Amino acid sequence: MIAEEDRFNAFRPEFPSSARIYNYLLGGKDHYPADRLAAEEILSLAPDVRKAAMANRAFLRRAVHFLVTDAGVRQFIEVGAGLPAAENVHEIAQRSAPGARVVYVDTDPVVIAHARNMVRGVPGTAIVEHDLREPAAILGDPGLTSLIDLAAPTAVLLANVLTQVADEDHPAALIRALLAPFPAGSFLALSHVSLDGTPESAKAAVKIFDRLGISAHPRTRDQVRALLAGLEPVEPGLVWAPEWRPDPGTDWVDDPGRSHVYAAVSRKA
Repeated sequence: MIAEEDRFNAFRPEFPSSARIYNYLLGGKDHYPADRLAAEEILSLAPDVRKAAMANRAFLRRAVHFLVTDAGVRQFIEVGAGLPAAENVHEIAQRSAPGARVVYVDTDPVVIAHARNMVRGVPGTAIVEHDLREPAAILGDPGLTSLIDLAAPTAVLLANVLTQVADEDHPAALIRALLAPFPAGSFLALSHVSLDGTPESAKAAVKIFDRLGISAHPRTRDQVRALLAGLEPVEPGLVWAPEWRPDPGTDWVDDPGRSHVYAAVSRKA
């Protein structure tokens, strides 16, 4: 995902990374002993974290499907893409719209290597290496501009990546900068970890991330809503991730707040 410490910008498997921990929680295979140890320590204190990871990924799938089939979006930029998983953005988008174009953005060297392999030979798909906190560099990268028409409606996807951005890095301003060049009718799909659900277990997980040097900044519902200021909410608005347009027959069996993840899709007017 975004840069955490200088050590995470080089391949150092002895240190856990947020991208590889997330991959482990999702049942992926692209992780190392340090990642697995960190993930299991988190799960021992906050077992809902695996469910939160799955809820976040499921929201992203549903949001992309909605944006393609209902909103007619044909351009996507996923910032903080993480390691490839089942049902990646380009696979969902291009299944319904074969001409859809997708650019992934990340800084983690393992993510970059796997994503380059994933998109190799796939038309309309690319990966560029930039930090979320450098929106001008993202939007000006030739790898992005060769695929994404800045004058056409585009969806920017921020699936839980802003949780890693501190207040002093001005996350709301980063959102505005990423959306600035795109016309009305563009969209933001956002998910964000919160302590509003079951605070004690979530706080325990955050402390572990802090100890590992991995940036973690959960926010309240009001704080997440403030990040969306100036954008038009798509129904049902800002809700717990399992409540955002759930697929029929897949109702969340427990308290949705135990997902620890708020989610929303918003439209640029």
